[in-house]
Amino acid sequence: MLSRVAERLYWLGRYLERIENTARLINVYGNVLLDLPRPAKLVWESLVAITGNEAGFAERYTRADERNVVKFYVADPNNSSSIRKSVALARENARTVREIVPSNSWEGINDLHLYLQDHIDRALTRRDRDAFLTRVINACQFIVGGLDSTMSRDAAWQFLSAGRYLERADMTSRIVDVGIANVFPWVSWMHGGNVPEGTQSPYESVLWMSVLRSLSALQMYRRLVPERVRADEVVTFLLQDRQFPRAVAHCLQALRLSLDALPNDRSAVRAGRHALRNVERADVGAILAAGGLHDFIDTLQVDFAELHAAIEATWFLPPA
Repeated sequence: MLSRVAERLYWLGRYLERIENTARLINVYGNVLLDLPRPAKLVWESLVAITGNEAGFAERYTRADERNVVKFYVADPNNSSSIRKSVALARENARTVREIVPSNSWEGINDLHLYLQDHIDRALTRRDRDAFLTRVINACQFIVGGLDSTMSRDAAWQFLSAGRYLERADMTSRIVDVGIANVFPWVSWMHGGNVPEGTQSPYESVLWMSVLRSLSALQMYRRLVPERVRADEVVTFLLQDRQFPRAVAHCLQALRLSLDALPNDRSAVRAGRHALRNVERADVGAILAAGGLHDFIDTLQVDFAELHAAIEATWFLPPA
């Protein structure tokens, strides 16, 4: 397979996951907004910080309010993380490898592109945003379902799958970061800035349930933990569970299987093994108690960047 084709498939997988998970990320913010008490104010600026897009956002917007942040992540054609831009890039990558991508998935990408052209302004209003984001998520699942059920498990599939799982691991960690950014400030707010050790805000479980719902994870979490939703158990589930397909550990394990099926995989597999080891060896309870989960997720982002660099250097960049 040509490295150009492999790279196109890898990025097609990444963009499809980015579209779906960006919609999920915005959705969890909207759900948190509905669940907070009336005096509370959701800080939309933290969403920009979590995704590492502060510089790009500041170039085009003066205020990080709800409308501007949602527009930046849904409709901004100059933001490579926005839904509009990701759909355009996914469509372009799929177009160049149409002889490999199943026709039903190619048509699904085109349908999503046309839907955005006609309805993207709906995401800017609270009334229609949930329906719009749900439509985008369902469209992505239809496209990926077509790929999963009709593509041969050859090198083309492995590159596409590797891109999907790396992007999914990255975005799941960012959605967990949303919970940290919004739950713990409100624990402090509920207690006037002085939080006794071991105290849990009455809103903490509600907010973490929103995080779980945004990943379609609440039902599977309840099967394992039928009691009250707690931060340490939710974070452990979303980071370390190998059985749930959106958990970081599961994504990294599935990514490793895809890389194992490709030639000359030693460097990339080593980077993936290192990232998985860091996730599974983490003491989530101790990290939460020390207030270090945000920093820990930042280290995961570095691991994911190094893993991407190893994949790129092994299969995509021309030899020196």
